[in-house]
Amino acid sequence: MNAITFSDKDIFPVLEKSSPQEFDEMDFGVVQMDLQGTIKAYNKYESELAHINQHEAIGKNFFTQIAPCTNNFMVATKFIDAKENRDEVLDYMFTYRIKPTKVRLRLIIHPEEANQYLLVSQTI
Repeated sequence: MNAITFSDKDIFPVLEKSSPQEFDEMDFGVVQMDLQGTIKAYNKYESELAHINQHEAIGKNFFTQIAPCTNNFMVATKFIDAKENRDEVLDYMFTYRIKPTKVRLRLIIHPEEANQYLLVSQTI
């Protein structure tokens, strides 16, 4: 698999073809979930950034159980109320379970698909 980056265009089909092991090789966080926020895959980068074990995260709700600091109109509502495809980048601050950490989030939402993605890149 060719290395992909956080900002690659048309990343959704690449993510859809990637295995959890390939997610672990990516140099940004990957949270694969359904539209309600239930986590299906949680990669190594995100696990290390958030200090949450990958296996602990799988099957939990990202917005309420893993990262409640994202349970708001800026992030969670965009997934839960999705009516059309969205690929949006926003600067954000993670504050749950870790000291406040500046991140860049990429919300990749395809409401007609089973998998949705939240990508995370730590900013300095």
